[in-house]
Amino acid sequence: MDTIALITQKGGSGKTTLTLSLAVAAVLQGRTTLVIDLDTQGTACSWHDRRKAAGKGDGPMVIDAQPHRLADTLKQARANGVEFVLIDTPPRAADAALVAAMAADLLIVPARPQMYDLETIPITREILAVAGNKPAMVVLNSVPPFGDRQAQSGEVVKNWRIPICPFTLGNRVAFGDAGAFGLTPQEYEPKGKAAEEVQKIYNFASTVLAELKLKQGKQEHHEHETQLDRAVG
Repeated sequence: MDTIALITQKGGSGKTTLTLSLAVAAVLQGRTTLVIDLDTQGTACSWHDRRKAAGKGDGPMVIDAQPHRLADTLKQARANGVEFVLIDTPPRAADAALVAAMAADLLIVPARPQMYDLETIPITREILAVAGNKPAMVVLNSVPPFGDRQAQSGEVVKNWRIPICPFTLGNRVAFGDAGAFGLTPQEYEPKGKAAEEVQKIYNFASTVLAELKLKQGKQEHHEHETQLDRAVG
């Protein structure tokens, strides 16, 4: 089971929108997908209610949970055959972010390419350090179509030791329009720019997860061989 947590200490970063878009991307790939909403505002759950009302009942599953119940929720998800989990965390809630970071395989930090968002990344970086420096990446959101905001953001973020995803999300109305109906851009406007951007980020995150699994498998194999050598020796 792959688990991604989206964390940021800045509100309005597009975290829930990206969470749900990636979840639908996984569903469209045929993966049994679960979104765990740790935010007390319940934005993801409200989106799911609209989705059910619109007759879109083919996933993803969305449930709310308390941070202290996250480990048990993930354990149950794995037992029920869930393949892909996204954890949506509340802003300005370091405790919830830390719990999610410790449970995830990969962390995504959404941020708009402006200093108000970027200056909160060091706080998030501290949370990642406490969680054991889990693999993480910044995803720039609401990037304007013109100008060099992306390059400028890269210069700022590189000092904080979190890589930036090479793919970004533009400032596109399809995200808001789709959400009003419990949909995501891939369903609302399948051939639009927003859908294309989400798919690229999903593909990139999936590649990163696959590489992490391969690396972990090699490490476990090496440790197993080392234990055998010691036993024989």
